Amino acid sequence: MTIRLFPNTPTFNFMGTRWVGFAFSIALTLLSLGLVFSKGLNLGIDFTGGILMEIHTSAPADLGKLRGALEHQGFGEVSLQSIGSEQDVMIRIQVSENDDQAKTVAKVKELLTTNIGSGIDYRKNDYVGPTVGGELISAGITAVLLSFASIMLYVWFRFEWQYGVGAILALIHDTILILGFFAVTRFEFGLTAIAAILTIVGYSINDSVVIYDRIRENMRRFKKMAIFDLLNNSINDTLSRTILTASTTFLAALALGLFGGDVIAGFSWAVVFGVVIGTYSSIYISAPTLIYLNLRPEEEAEPAKI
Repeated sequence: MTIRLFPNTPTFNFMGTRWVGFAFSIALTLLSLGLVFSKGLNLGIDFTGGILMEIHTSAPADLGKLRGALEHQGFGEVSLQSIGSEQDVMIRIQVSENDDQAKTVAKVKELLTTNIGSGIDYRKNDYVGPTVGGELISAGITAVLLSFASIMLYVWFRFEWQYGVGAILALIHDTILILGFFAVTRFEFGLTAIAAILTIVGYSINDSVVIYDRIRENMRRFKKMAIFDLLNNSINDTLSRTILTASTTFLAALALGLFGGDVIAGFSWAVVFGVVIGTYSSIYISAPTLIYLNLRPEEEAEPAKI
């Protein structure tokens, strides 16, 4: 049984309000860039360097109790996560290059022994220096840029070059807004943040490709239809699917944000926000951009009411 959000195909005039969408997007993009350059990002240990410790506890580890023992003790950012089993935990502590690593490790061991007990096996102590952090930043930027290039080539070969340009503009818009989200919320920006950006990029391009596919189909069916009406019809044809997909993805990410814990909080809430802006950009950026890329050569006129 097919689920339909609308009993009949809706007739929203998206192209008639495209300038409102453009203005809103430009305002959010400038605001996000301003926040990133003024407040900066809360770079995590992956990018700034720090101490990595792997411990094994005699009983299942209580991450909340471990975190409570180490927070507010003069360290930088402290991150904990289970690895492999409930008794194995990785502890990440942000330190500066001038901090005495040996004293920091000794203090951590003392705090854990005092608050948790002596049944802790310290299996690994490593230090991630700023050089490694710089390499990770470079690798993260490269991953995002390569994903953009691959997506543009894919959309170009599957459709036409105009579609590729429209898709990339939407993805750049989404990425900048996600950076602004991290600048406002002060969630740790590390490798999980890069994963969140790539997840949102994947979701957004999938939504855009669905609309593009319907646009191409309608161009073949209605060869004399004005581009404004054709785009409106295509978006309305896929609107039910777009809203249902966005809603299910949004609810799944929301559940992770509410119940997933601190370790994946930044990733989860970034995806929640990203689903909203990815859906918005597919409708108000990737689609209307085609009007100005000479997809169907004709003089620009006001869209007819559909």
